[in-house]
Amino acid sequence: MSTTTPTPTAVETVLDVHGLGVDFWVDGEYYPAAIDLNYRVKRGEVLAIVGESGSGKSSSSMALLGLLPPTARVTGSIELLGRQIAGLDQRELRRVRGNQIAVIFQEPMTALNPVYTVGFQLVETLRTHFSMTPAEAKERAIELLTKVEMPEPEIAFNKYPHQLSGGQRQRAMIAQAISCDPVLLIADEPTTALDVTVQAEILELLRSLRTRLDSAILLITHDMGVVADLADSMMVMKDGRVVEQGTALDIFTKPQHPYTQSLLSSVPHLGQHSTDEGSAVAERTGQDPILSFKDVAIEYPKRGRVPAFRAADGINLDVYPGEIVGLVGESGSGKTTLGRAAVGLLPIKEGTLISAGIDISKANAKELRPLRRKAGIVFQDPGSSLNPRMPIGESIGEPLFLAGEAKGEALSKRVEDLLTSVELPKSYRNRYPHELSGGQRQRVGIARALALAPDLLIADEPTSALDVSVQARFLDLLQDLQQKLQFACLFISHDLAVVDMLAHRIAVMHRGKLVEQGPRDQILRNPQDPYTQRLIAAVPLPDPVAQRERRESRQATKD
Repeated sequence: MSTTTPTPTAVETVLDVHGLGVDFWVDGEYYPAAIDLNYRVKRGEVLAIVGESGSGKSSSSMALLGLLPPTARVTGSIELLGRQIAGLDQRELRRVRGNQIAVIFQEPMTALNPVYTVGFQLVETLRTHFSMTPAEAKERAIELLTKVEMPEPEIAFNKYPHQLSGGQRQRAMIAQAISCDPVLLIADEPTTALDVTVQAEILELLRSLRTRLDSAILLITHDMGVVADLADSMMVMKDGRVVEQGTALDIFTKPQHPYTQSLLSSVPHLGQHSTDEGSAVAERTGQDPILSFKDVAIEYPKRGRVPAFRAADGINLDVYPGEIVGLVGESGSGKTTLGRAAVGLLPIKEGTLISAGIDISKANAKELRPLRRKAGIVFQDPGSSLNPRMPIGESIGEPLFLAGEAKGEALSKRVEDLLTSVELPKSYRNRYPHELSGGQRQRVGIARALALAPDLLIADEPTSALDVSVQARFLDLLQDLQQKLQFACLFISHDLAVVDMLAHRIAVMHRGKLVEQGPRDQILRNPQDPYTQRLIAAVPLPDPVAQRERRESRQATKD
């Protein structure tokens, strides 16, 4: 390895990857996760790696830092600022991690230690890499929290991760990642679970950090709006191979590979759907709503020193048979609270709530039992809502068995029919949740929720963690099932483009109140409430030119 001073050209290239391969040892043989990757990232450049789950995006990026399990084998060349880091021992790699390459992980709640304050974790990082006194490290930590625009950084310093919102946790994680001024920042799905307004702030932050630190950024994402907003160049992966790479503008405007074309065509665009079809609410004379909130207030009771908290107030909302109503808003606005209350999982403090023909405002556990047959719910994370010890066939059949609808051969036949209806092979009935992909688990969640042919379906953020192509297939399936079975659906989401694709009507929540509701086109094309206008303006467009224009006009308005 040469110790001569690198030339300016060599310094400009931060990362040079050549012939990178990643294989995993499974049942006596190696299976490839990434095959022959070649790319370069320069200072101040953002390279986006996109593709479906299982395409090798994260595996190839974690290989750069030696963060793969012992069953992995990494081959090829990885040069950081002209220095070969492939094959370094663990001691040398630890010096590279944090100091020169830092990672912003997808889920900060699992990446941050829950038993230590954010400040303690920042101080620990700083004192590990630099000789600092505790006082100096604390001063630097607060400076970093200020740099990532954390509200009230001195107070946030003493908070635990669970006391911060999703956007604030992501900022704390970014502060920790940039604490050593790394030359390369790996951002692994940094905005997946964030609302559009928080996402816009995090992207603005990453953009300003790139300029301030002059670092290279490797962006791993399936959100094409984020790619259009932030990336200079793009690399599209499928089945472990790079199928196309080039500038973001070229790939968005002139995609060459059929897979890239299908990936981009799968991206839901806000405003791309016909204004004639499904947006106007049909006259509903003589029809009773399946779900009806009348002046409803929902309160989380006082616990110990934590005072009672009113999560929703003055809610008036109706959902009719055969209708999908989209419920949108930021995290903490009360969307999930309404969904959980609709299926009897939360008590009502004030008002009247009728769900599937049952008044559940003051109902006790016994009176709620009939509702379990008439209302289904699809949770945000199917991985944690399915029993990991139970084959999916049993999970789907359990509601039918407990309700006394079917048993034995008849139950087996119903389970197979439900699997077919969500486009999964019948043979999957004996598989466990961990053996399925995210999209497949979400289909199982739908099959289970629809097992008893409910009148009402609550879908709580069911697409937030899915890739665009998987998401498109999932949404098509949900639409087909809804048209066939004509159940009423409350679709909770922070993705306005998805709501635009599905919903007949839209209700907008902000800080526990419904600020606006009406037909889809009225809300998305002509919003009246300032909050709705701000929400729509924050959605990144999957078009680099249009997104740059929108960003510049937003910046000009701020200035």
